[in-house]
This record gives sequence, C-alpha cells and structure tokens, in this order.
Amino acid sequence: MLDATPIDDARVDAYLTRIGASRPAQPDLAGLRHLAERAVLSVPFENLDYHLEGREIHMDKRSVDKVAIDSRGGGCYEVNPALGFVLEALGYEVDILPGRVHRPEGVGPFLGHLALKVTIGENAYLVDTGFGRNSRFPLDWNSREVQSDPHGEYQLKDVEDKPGTVDLWLGGRPLYQVVETPVRIEDYAPSLWWYRTAPDSSFMQALFCSIRTENGLVTLKGRHLNVVDGDQRSKTVLQDDAEVIAAYKTHFGISLDRLPTEPENSITTGVRTD
Repeated sequence: MLDATPIDDARVDAYLTRIGASRPAQPDLAGLRHLAERAVLSVPFENLDYHLEGREIHMDKRSVDKVAIDSRGGGCYEVNPALGFVLEALGYEVDILPGRVHRPEGVGPFLGHLALKVTIGENAYLVDTGFGRNSRFPLDWNSREVQSDPHGEYQLKDVEDKPGTVDLWLGGRPLYQVVETPVRIEDYAPSLWWYRTAPDSSFMQALFCSIRTENGLVTLKGRHLNVVDGDQRSKTVLQDDAEVIAAYKTHFGISLDRLPTEPENSITTGVRTD
C-alpha cells in the first residue's frame, strides 16, 4: 500500500483525463491494462525538473498533480507512484517494489529503481511506466515464460543466488531486478537526494525527455530530437530555444517558459530512453 488515505475523486478524474483513460467499472485486469497503456502513451519519461532551478521532485501525492495538472512526466520515482495512487483510489492493491538497474559496469544500487506490483485476486502483475524501456502492458508476475508486448519480448527470471529477487529481461538482455518484498515511498528519500545532487547521477549528467507512441518513440535530448514512427526514423538538431520549447509542446504536451540548463559535457548515454 502506498498510503492509507486514498486520493480524492477530483484528483483521480484529473489524472484519467490527462492520460485519456476511462474509469474502470471495477479493479480488474482489463482496467489495469487500459490504465497502464494510456499512462505509457501519455506521460513522458523525463528529468527536466532536475535541471530547472527552483523545482522539486515529489514522490508523494503531489506526483499525481504534476502529471494531471501540470501535464508533465518524470522519472520512476514520480510517474510510478502517481499511477499507484490512482490505482489504489480505484480499488487496486498496489505495492512498491525496490529495484536495481543493470548497467554496463554491473548492477546498480538498491532502491535505484521503483516499480509497482499490482495484485488482483490471486494474480499479481509488474507495472512500470517510468523506465524508458518498460512494457506497455502489465507483466504477469508469476510467469517465467517470455511475454510478448508491443515494446518487445519480456521475461521475468528468478535470480538464483538472491532468493526473492527477480530479473526483468527484454529481448534477451537484463533491464533491472526487483525484490519482491515491498518498501515504502519514504525509503527512497536518500536515493532521490543522491540522484538530485551526485555528479555521478545519470539524471544530472544528461537532459532527456521521451514518450512512446502507438508506432514508435519520440526522444528529445538537449537539442537533439529523434522520432521513430514504424520503420521511419528521423534525427533533427533544433537550432534555437524557440524550436526546443515548441518541440516540448508539440511532442510531449509540456509547456515551458524557460529551458532547463543543459549539463556541461552532457552525456548521451546513461539513462536509456530507447
């Protein structure tokens, strides 16, 4: 459970309107699939507030307002709790699962990722809208077979030397691992502080915004706009601030009165959004 007190109906309705979703008649799998898909296709995976002076990152119920009222997105610490609060208000049983991200140099730190586990009756599902390479639909938590999704072939695998730990694979490569013992949002406070302040933080080393579409992916990293639409790919270097601001609005629905400060020696890798 994320919080003992659910968010009110006004917040729920605002969130559903924001993602273009209808309210499920009951907390069933069909409703969960609909909500997860609409969130993935509507809420950008982005870190703009890490580079906008005076902005804070909220993991509590204010994350719902950021998505629903401000028409923004965020990282896993924001967009997954936001969806979780809405799911709980709609009658779903939701837990937070702590994760470690697989990186080229090895597996990352504990609490380096936040995913959701949603239980419906006797069945449970991994729901993640904040990783960049997450599935569009919930994944069957109890299956260890390959699960086909519009975003690829996913598979959950038990980690042999870590009881209670499960790896998520995509296309034969590990993305991250989660521990099946739930944690609280408050447990992430030190990790959020690190991601917000550490020079080694991938969120501080790069500026990115991406969103899935029905047939592809749109990514804006600094001034580099990449669009994938089916078999068509385009890469554009935006020439001035006005073009960048317009791109945020056109492709992501984000209205900005000023641009985030792009990090010096900005990296183009680290947090993958493809």
